[in-house]
Parts: sequence; C-alpha cells; structure tokens
Amino acid sequence: MSWLGVWLVGLGLADLVRAAAPPAVARRSPAVGAAVMAAFAALAGLTAPIDLVVLGVSMVALALWAVLSAQALSTGRGHGRALAVLGAVAFALIALSGWASSAGGRLASWLAWADLPMLEADSDPGAVLLVTGLLVANLATANVVVRLVLVSVGALRPVQQAELPSGPQPSDQLRGGRLLGPMERVLIIGLGLAGQLTAAGLVIAAKGLIRFPELQAKRDESSTVDAVGIDEVTEYFLVGSFVSWLVALASLALTR
Repeated sequence: MSWLGVWLVGLGLADLVRAAAPPAVARRSPAVGAAVMAAFAALAGLTAPIDLVVLGVSMVALALWAVLSAQALSTGRGHGRALAVLGAVAFALIALSGWASSAGGRLASWLAWADLPMLEADSDPGAVLLVTGLLVANLATANVVVRLVLVSVGALRPVQQAELPSGPQPSDQLRGGRLLGPMERVLIIGLGLAGQLTAAGLVIAAKGLIRFPELQAKRDESSTVDAVGIDEVTEYFLVGSFVSWLVALASLALTR
C-alpha cells in the first residue's frame, strides 16, 4: 500500500504545518504536503504512469481535505463532507493498491544501507513507507479528525462561535489534549507493532484513570466549571478519547 503511505506522509505533514506554523505559512500547507508526496514518490521509485496519475489525484484530494476541514472547524458545517473525503480517498488508495508499482528506488537502497533499529536489511520499503505515513498522520491529521467529530456532536464549538463571548470551550478545562492525543496514538501503534497489544490496552485504561480524578474533583466543586457544565467536559473527554483510540487502532490494523 505504497500509494496510501505516500499520501499519508504528505497529508500528515500538511496538517502539522497547518497546526503549528504561522498563518502565512499555514495557508501553503497543501503545497507543502504535495511537495513532500512528490519527493517520497520519487525516492520510492513510484514513477510509472499509473503512479503519477494517482499521485496527482491524491494531491487534489489533499487540498480538498485542507479546505473542507478548515471550513468545518470554523463554521461547524460540512464536517461530514470533510470526513467523507478523507475516508473515500483512503479506501480508494487501499482498494486500488494492486496497481501500484513496487516501492524501491533510493528508499530501498537507503534502508538496506542504514541498518535501522527494528528493521531487517530486506525490509519491504512499501511497508516502511506505510508505517511512516500512519505515524505522521496520527500526529496532526488525527487531531483534526477528532475535532471534526467533536464539533459534529456539539462537544466542541466551532471557531466562529468560540470567538463569541459565550464562555470558554470544554477543552479549556482539560489541558494538554492536543499534545497527549498524538503521543497516546503513537504509543499505541508502537506497542501494537511490537506485539504488545496488552500494553497498548493498558495505555488506554491509564488515560481514563488519570483523567477521572480531575473530572470528579471539578464535579465536587460545583455543577458547572467556569461556565461550562461538567457534563459537557465529560462528553468532550469521552468522545474525543474514543475517536482518538479508534484512529490509532485503525492505523494499527492497516499495518497487518
């Protein structure tokens, strides 16, 4: 599934730029993602005509995802379309992966030369590319997916509403979610790849145990938390956590 790996690397880096870079640079995130996709495709030797056609279509899909997801997070409308584009492109790249050229090129030569930890000298470059793409996508793209779902169910207000003087967001009460989420997902994928599925389950359980006392303490303080109901905070935590875990587990399933 080298096509999917290339697309996920570009998608993930584009969303990282969109989330972390200054606004002037963030607006160019689709171009950054497209350039990264082209570079990885060239390194992996995916230069056959069918590869180039799929690469071009994937670049368009990346730009469409960036536009639709940004609009949905800003206005609270169109989240279904954004998620549908993401899911449809991923499904199509998987379904048509039999037509992809075998990954190789300079990427295969470098993998054989580098002797990286946990990788054999004859490791499949396509598999390495896929795992890399999944890890990169789980850093930022998965955060966008989680936020889209939270906005769609009303557990998070869109940006335009959040700017109004109507009180803080539920996310303001549970700090660190945008950092802990990626760390948690990468850890789950890493443990799963190492064959430690039980340990991955313990990571999931640990998050609930760590957050529960915080939620309970705020419930004991009052029925609301700084103008945000405790039930809203709990819904934000539960929905966001379950979506995040599902993304991580789905990513792990794709590596099998």
